[in-house]
Amino acid sequence: MMTVMIISIIIVLIVLLLSVLTIGKAYKFEHTVDKIDAPPSDISNDTQPGEK
Repeated sequence: MMTVMIISIIIVLIVLLLSVLTIGKAYKFEHTVDKIDAPPSDISNDTQPGEK
C-alpha cells in the first residue's frame, strides 16, 4: 500500500512540474495581431437597401 502511495505522489509531482513549465512557457510567448488588409476597390457600400 505504501508503494502505491509513493508512486502516486511522484506522478502528481511530475504532472504539477510539467504544468508549471507549460504555463511559464505560454506566458513568455509574444502574441501579435495581424493587420487587416484594405478591402478591394471593386466592392462598393454605396447601394441602398432595396436597390438592384
